[in-house]
Amino acid sequence: MRRCKRCHLPETYETIEFDNEGICNICKSTEHKKVIDWGARKELLDALVEKYRGKSDYDCIVPFSGGKDSTFQLYYLMKEYKLKPLVVRFNHGFMRPTVRENAERTLKLLGADFLEFTPNWKLVKRVMLEAFKRKTDFCWHCHSGIYTYPLQVAIRYNVPLLFWGEPLAEISHYYDYLNDEIEYEDETKFNMCRNLGITAEDMHGMIDSPEDPVDRRDFIPYTYPALKELKRIQYCSVCLGSFIPWDYTKNSEIIMRELGWKNDELEGVPLEINGHGEKIECFMQGARDYIKYMKRGYSRATQITAFHVRNGRMTPEQALPYVMNEGKRPPSLDVLLGYLGMTESEFNTIVRATEVSPYHHDYGRTDEAPRVWDQDLWYKEAAPDAGASNSRVYLKVV
Repeated sequence: MRRCKRCHLPETYETIEFDNEGICNICKSTEHKKVIDWGARKELLDALVEKYRGKSDYDCIVPFSGGKDSTFQLYYLMKEYKLKPLVVRFNHGFMRPTVRENAERTLKLLGADFLEFTPNWKLVKRVMLEAFKRKTDFCWHCHSGIYTYPLQVAIRYNVPLLFWGEPLAEISHYYDYLNDEIEYEDETKFNMCRNLGITAEDMHGMIDSPEDPVDRRDFIPYTYPALKELKRIQYCSVCLGSFIPWDYTKNSEIIMRELGWKNDELEGVPLEINGHGEKIECFMQGARDYIKYMKRGYSRATQITAFHVRNGRMTPEQALPYVMNEGKRPPSLDVLLGYLGMTESEFNTIVRATEVSPYHHDYGRTDEAPRVWDQDLWYKEAAPDAGASNSRVYLKVV
C-alpha cells in the first residue's frame, strides 16, 4: 500500500490524499495549524464565554468520558475561566476501571455537577449487531449517543453553550486547519462523521419487527434534537480545540500533574508510544481497532505514531517498526463475539466483504495481542454456539 512518506498513514485512511512529494493532506493541515493566529482565537473564546456566562443554571455543558481529552477540556474551562459546567456522560457500557477512577477523582478535585446516562443494554446489543452487519462498525450507539444526549440535556436544562474537545482537523480531512475556520458540532457534522449515516429513526426501522418489536422511545437518547428546539435555546456547540492549539501529549501532561489522571494499557498498542493515554476509556477499543486493521491495513499504533511524527516527537524511521508490527488479534474479540452472538468465522465473512482496496487481510495470521490487566473484570456473555465460537475458523483470502 502507498503510505505518507512522513507519517505512514496509508492510502486506505479515510479522506487521505497525497501531494506530489508523497505527503498526506493530514500532515499538510498540521503544518497550517502552526501559523494560525491562536491569540486571536483565544480572544474569540474569551468573548464566547462572556456571552453565555451566568445566563442559565450552568454556564456550559461539558460532554465527558473521563478520557484525556474531555478531562482536559473540563480542567481548562474551570481553571482558565472559572466556569460552572454541567458535566454529562453518555456511558456506552464499556468503561474501564482506571477511567472510572480518573473521572471520580477529577470531578471531586474540580467540584462539578455530574450527570451520567447508561442506555438499555438489550437494545445496545441489537444495534451493535445491526451496525456491524451493515457497516462493520458496532459502535453506532456510542457514536450517536455521545453527540446527541448532551444536546438533549442542554435543551432540558436550558444551557445553550456546549464545549467538546479535539477538533476533527487533528485526525481527518473532513475538516482541516487550512480553511482557518471554527469547527462546530452541528447536525451536518453529526450526519457526515458521527452516526455512520444511520439516524435513530433509520435504526429503529432496521431492527423493529412484529416478532421482536422495539419501543420507539428507546431511541430518544440517540436522536439528534429538532433544530427549532436548539434554536429556542440559541445553542452554540463548539470544539475547544478550535480556540486553543490542541496537543494530546501536553494536555495529558497537564491533567496528570494537576489532577493525578492516570494512564492505562491499550490493547494492541505498546505502552511506550501511548504515554498520553489515547483511547484507554473503552475495553472494546482493541476489537474496534482490529476490525479497522482487517479492513484497511492499519490500526491504532499507526495513528498514534502519526501524531508523534507530525508533532516532532518521533521520526518516521522510529515510527515504522510500530506500523509494521500491528494488527494482532486482540483477546477482546472473544468478548465482542459473545455480545454479537456470532462465531469468528461469521465475523470474518462480514468484515472481509468490506475490505478497502488495495489492502487484503491475511486471515491465516494467528499472532495475538497481549492481555491487558483488567480483562477479567469486563462484562461477558457467551456466544450461542460456544464450541464454534471458541474454535476459531479462519478464511484464507486468495
